[in-house]
Amino acid sequence: MNTPIRTTVMMLICVFCWGSVFPVAKDVLLHMSGLSLSIWRFAIALISLFIFIRLTRMRMVSLSLSRYLILGIIGVMGVGGLNLALFSGLSHTSATNGALIMALSPIVTTVMAALLSRTLIARVQLLQLAVAFGGVLLVVVNGDLTSLINLQLNQGDLTIMLGMFAWSGYTVCGSKVSGWLPPLEFSLLTMAAGLIGLSVASMFQANVHPVQELFALPWPLLMSMLYIGVFGTVVGYLCWNNGVKTLGSANASLYFNLVPVFAALVSLLMGQSVTVIQLAGMLIVLTGLTLPLMIKRIKRNRAATLPSSS
Repeated sequence: MNTPIRTTVMMLICVFCWGSVFPVAKDVLLHMSGLSLSIWRFAIALISLFIFIRLTRMRMVSLSLSRYLILGIIGVMGVGGLNLALFSGLSHTSATNGALIMALSPIVTTVMAALLSRTLIARVQLLQLAVAFGGVLLVVVNGDLTSLINLQLNQGDLTIMLGMFAWSGYTVCGSKVSGWLPPLEFSLLTMAAGLIGLSVASMFQANVHPVQELFALPWPLLMSMLYIGVFGTVVGYLCWNNGVKTLGSANASLYFNLVPVFAALVSLLMGQSVTVIQLAGMLIVLTGLTLPLMIKRIKRNRAATLPSSS
């Protein structure tokens, strides 16, 4: 049974694992293409999941062919599509543009979920999204809002935007699928589909050689690759899909705003500097995430101080 505290802890573990991938992968990407890194990331993840399933003697749910097809589409779109679009797009645009576009994912996910369920978005949730996005925006532009004026959508920006929509769609679909498939098996099957999609894409890239690039890595970078595959992928995806099942896609996506925050913290631990602007952005993001709890507490305190009617 998932308690609110357990779910929150799992979501924090998820975004920490995902955030730490960026500084850890930085050195790997100096010796390996982004597409090859994505392929080995999910190959290691699938091997880890299979080992876990064998050790725990977990029985897989039997699904119909149509449901396997649905999961295949979700995996190719959300897992393979995001990684392919993100690394391809970053070759044609700046990191600031890419981070800003990906930061739109929680808002897009909320809108997608509301449209599919035909429900209105609560005002407090809109305020929560706005505050959290404001913190991310402050970090990615480094406090210089004038850089937004020069934001132009080129090929790279549009490609990353497609990846952002793909990830939002994956999150919403994960919420819908959770009724008939546990998070572990959803992660396993969608990762497998994503890996197949990425492998097929690598066949059309003459300069991408996943096997040769892997054997050319020194052993410290192989350890970094193992971390990315196990913690940055398996642990992250399992905690994420569990959170989506418990919280719903819209509420779970709010935690996505913490990914750049943890990326900055891990970078600091690895010897990189963190600016005052980044610290301010982290504080704003945390405020946005805790906003509903603060509002509930304020209302509870007001109700407690009001005189009871006779």
